[in-house]
Amino acid sequence: MSETTIATPLDQPESSWQVGVQDLSDAERARVMPAVQHRRWSERVPLLYPLAIRYHRGLKRLEWMRSSTPYAEDRQADDLPVRIKRHKSLLLRQLGETEMWMQHNKVTNLKLACAQVDGLLIRPGETFSFNKLVGNATRRKGYKKGMRLSNGQARPGIGGGICQLANLLHWMVLHSPLTVTQRSTHSFDPFPDNGRVLPWGVGCSIVYNYVDLQFRNDTDQTFQLHVGVGDRYLEGEILADVPAESSYRVFAKDERFLRVGAEYFRRNEIWRTVIDRRTGTALRDELIRENVALVKYLPVDVPVLDVVLPD
Repeated sequence: MSETTIATPLDQPESSWQVGVQDLSDAERARVMPAVQHRRWSERVPLLYPLAIRYHRGLKRLEWMRSSTPYAEDRQADDLPVRIKRHKSLLLRQLGETEMWMQHNKVTNLKLACAQVDGLLIRPGETFSFNKLVGNATRRKGYKKGMRLSNGQARPGIGGGICQLANLLHWMVLHSPLTVTQRSTHSFDPFPDNGRVLPWGVGCSIVYNYVDLQFRNDTDQTFQLHVGVGDRYLEGEILADVPAESSYRVFAKDERFLRVGAEYFRRNEIWRTVIDRRTGTALRDELIRENVALVKYLPVDVPVLDVVLPD
């Protein structure tokens, strides 16, 4: 459950809700400072974007060839006996003006991706890689055009929508002893919170093969993933061979919207509380990530802070 709080000076009139650059976090400053000099070449010159993809894919292939990482690849039909976490997410949602045909195609794409993950065992020392398991989502494999968030835009693309599976897996992993080792978020927030269940900022960006979700089993337990597409929901659970010692509560806090010139940015922090499963005692709080993203819609009914830039 989200425990988002909006960090704004509510005792001031809206017109004076201002902060200086010195009042921003390092992550906020890196994201919101004026920007042309910070943009990647592929953003400044869109024709370079396909070349950038090929370059990064080549680097990742070399990394995989040289890597000694033991990646999880074995699956079994029999369930492990202990449930660690279960979650489900709605398959069809109205997101802004997104055409629903892309969401229906997304369901097909999720079924294909889930088939590559369902039943996977993650033994001690092994690493899960979304890209290694699911592979490249191509038309030849049966993937259809769904909504893809790419280079700052939401547009149709083959395999669009499989990020929802990565989001589901990441949320469940945050409620387990597994260690997230690679995870990227989208650099922009494309849609208002229409029916959002999970906190903003816990999702994942997936781009074959170099933007990945990876997590490692640093315990002496074996874990198993179950994922599938139901009538209305994408469903998943993490199972284990023995009970876990801890449970987890994941929440967001210190959220705020910033306005820099004509652009809006959203910021929050994702935390989790580690709880002793036997006693129910909270052991510690862990900062998972600070998120800062460009907002692609006009924030309404939320306070917005104006960032005053230096001359």
